[in-house]
Amino acid sequence: MLKDLIENVSNLSFPVVHLVIGLVVGVIIDWLVAISLTLTVKKSKSNDLLIFRKRCKNAFNTLVPVASIFIVLNYAEDTDTNRILIKTFLILLIIASVHFLIRVVYAMEDIFLDRYDIDKEDNRKERKILTQINFLKKVFIVVIVLIGFALILLSFEEGRKYGQTLLTTAGVASVILGFAAQKSISNFLAGIQIAFTQPIKIDDAVVVEGEWGWVEEINLTYVVVRIWDWRRLILPITYFVEKPFQNWTRNKGEIIGSVILHLDYRTPVEKLRSKLEEILKTEPNWDGQVKSLQITDTKEFTMTVRALMSAKNSPMAWDLRCSVREKLLTFLQEQHPESLPVQRLDVHTSEKR
Repeated sequence: MLKDLIENVSNLSFPVVHLVIGLVVGVIIDWLVAISLTLTVKKSKSNDLLIFRKRCKNAFNTLVPVASIFIVLNYAEDTDTNRILIKTFLILLIIASVHFLIRVVYAMEDIFLDRYDIDKEDNRKERKILTQINFLKKVFIVVIVLIGFALILLSFEEGRKYGQTLLTTAGVASVILGFAAQKSISNFLAGIQIAFTQPIKIDDAVVVEGEWGWVEEINLTYVVVRIWDWRRLILPITYFVEKPFQNWTRNKGEIIGSVILHLDYRTPVEKLRSKLEEILKTEPNWDGQVKSLQITDTKEFTMTVRALMSAKNSPMAWDLRCSVREKLLTFLQEQHPESLPVQRLDVHTSEKR
């Protein structure tokens, strides 16, 4: 009875046996690869393989059965149903391959970044690598998706000419350089320039459009700046190529902060200078490098006093400036109130005769 059932199934126009065989072979290959990879990870204690398995496991488990079924279907009897199935699984194979390659790109990104400590205090080198890898990842994903889309078009007779055009250099150039994409390509080229010349990096402290914040994302066409009050400023990536901006942490994170005070001429400057040194010694945000207090300008009723102090990064410098400003003003209010600016008026009276 079982023999008759197998013969009946084999004679169906729908290739059930080939689908089942392909699926079983794919599952077995998945299982063998998973066991081999697990044993290899335990033996070598390699974090790279662990990352690769975590990122690519699901995509690989989909790709192998689809590829196996596609290969087995090519050995089935040539029928209309089988041709439709082959075409369908070819498209599924392309999609699964694109998905797997994208996961491989993400795995490679994680493997590279695993070698760098982005959370350490002096992370300029790590942020430079992160910026470049982040941009290259997006470029590779776009290229992979573009090629996958072209291959799907090639699988159809009607779309073959479009797929061939898309895969040729001239075709890609004509698409990219079309009128609708002129702005996008300028952003894309600006992104390449930024990724390798590094005017900005991920987590750089910048001042743009009068706002101070940190570079949070560098995408293919735009940059996200996280402003100090948690708002997000979205700028086209060409902004950082065409317009001037301030980058406080391009070469190093250390920065000098200033506190400006407008005081009366009766201010005891030496005592104020000593108080600044005393305050800085108790400030955890001060790095011990720069301390200075000078009169930088004089006006009709007040003089301008500038206190300078250094910190390891811009957020610490901001907190340091606020704290020093508050403590200096408290000192003057309590110990030398005559130092606070006042408006003087000269009143002249004349006797009437």
